Amino acid sequence: MSRNPASALSKFLGHDPAHAGAHHWRAQRLGALALIPLTIWFLSALVCLPDYGFDTVQAWAATPWRAVLIGLLVFCIAWHSQLGVQVVIEDYVHGKLAKPLALGLSTSAHVLLGAAGVFAALRVAFKG
Repeated sequence: MSRNPASALSKFLGHDPAHAGAHHWRAQRLGALALIPLTIWFLSALVCLPDYGFDTVQAWAATPWRAVLIGLLVFCIAWHSQLGVQVVIEDYVHGKLAKPLALGLSTSAHVLLGAAGVFAALRVAFKG
């Protein structure tokens, strides 16, 4: 009995169709769990600021550990959003061309927005 090399590679990369739904479900829950403390920290820190001017927020975010947490928050938001939008596209977009195109555009947009958000957080934190 010969094995299909493409199937073995797919399983190795985590794209096994038999477990794709469970992996996606776990990834989405992991992202949601990461977002809970990050969001609580971020919102409580913002509420404690004396004002919301650029200089105040920049001074607050200039600490390296805060910049890392803000970047992590932005990354988790983009990741969680991408996983949720993927489910909607897979459930409601049909067609041999429309579905892969929508999935590709969604993933690209989320990567671009996530990278831009992390870059913006780091730029504000390390303003020269």
